[in-house]
Amino acid sequence: MARLPTIAARRARLRLGSAAEERAAELLRSAGCLILARNFRCRMGELDIVARRGRVLIIAEVRLRSSERFGGAAASISRAKRTRIARATRYLLLREPALADLAVRFDALLLRERAGPIEWIEGAFQVPLA
Repeated sequence: MARLPTIAARRARLRLGSAAEERAAELLRSAGCLILARNFRCRMGELDIVARRGRVLIIAEVRLRSSERFGGAAASISRAKRTRIARATRYLLLREPALADLAVRFDALLLRERAGPIEWIEGAFQVPLA
């Protein structure tokens, strides 16, 4: 039987994830992106980082993995996860019509270690928004 993580373990994991998202947001800022939202949540899903650079709306999925055991950070963006990201993006665009005129790009910011380099994959995946 699988053991459930303790409250302390869950909190530690949340802190690691939050720190990874902060590092990813800082990388985007340093590349000239304006961060519009972090952890945008709706019933359809969650968007880690929503940013804008010029006429491009960047939906950035941040993934932190401690090992490559199950395929690593990039492999963890499953088809179901991409579907939830697409649904949340559609909702965001309906809620914020000014963003609907921008080209949308789905990026992945992958971290293997807390302090290690960030791999930024622009256009990491495509999902239909129509």
